[in-house]
Amino acid sequence: MPMRSLRWIVPAVAAFALSPAAAWAHADAHPGGGFVAGFLHPISGLDHVVAMVAVGLWGAVLGPPALWVLPVAFPMVMAFGGLLGLLGVPIPGVEIGIAISGLVMGLMVLFELRPPLWLAALIVSAFAVFHGHAHGAELPAGSNALLYSLAFVIATGLLHLLGILLGETRRWPGGRRFVQGAGGVVALVGLWFLERALT
Repeated sequence: MPMRSLRWIVPAVAAFALSPAAAWAHADAHPGGGFVAGFLHPISGLDHVVAMVAVGLWGAVLGPPALWVLPVAFPMVMAFGGLLGLLGVPIPGVEIGIAISGLVMGLMVLFELRPPLWLAALIVSAFAVFHGHAHGAELPAGSNALLYSLAFVIATGLLHLLGILLGETRRWPGGRRFVQGAGGVVALVGLWFLERALT
């Protein structure tokens, strides 16, 4: 397949993946038990989707080893946050934290900021707690908590992978600007959700 044709595949996949998320935005419940509900929850809110895609984007901007460290750190810490949510442990400002995560990581990608790996991992991990708590706290009644948690970690990993694939367009002509533009979009979405969370 010619490179010119490939150039349109990744944006098309991204548009397809993000369009239902905008429509579903935090549906209260998903049918089908713990696994289905857990898998759908991370992709049912645009605020979650853009932040998780941004983790992969930022990893691609930073390059190895951040390319895999950030997408591994986020789900691991997110699972801890999910446990806190499942147990009903309160964390103040969860929605604000989720919104700020999109804003901050979007800006990191837009301006191609390159902090030390430990700091990048710390930033990503801190935001992961808020995302995990939201997933865990919204466990539908009667769902299997273990399957639900496993599924939202898998879905999160797939969103990170989408971000990495989008980030890899940096290798193509114009790809760097495309990735920066994607970061800008993520930041704007995060800002919009932050405004909503504060009002």
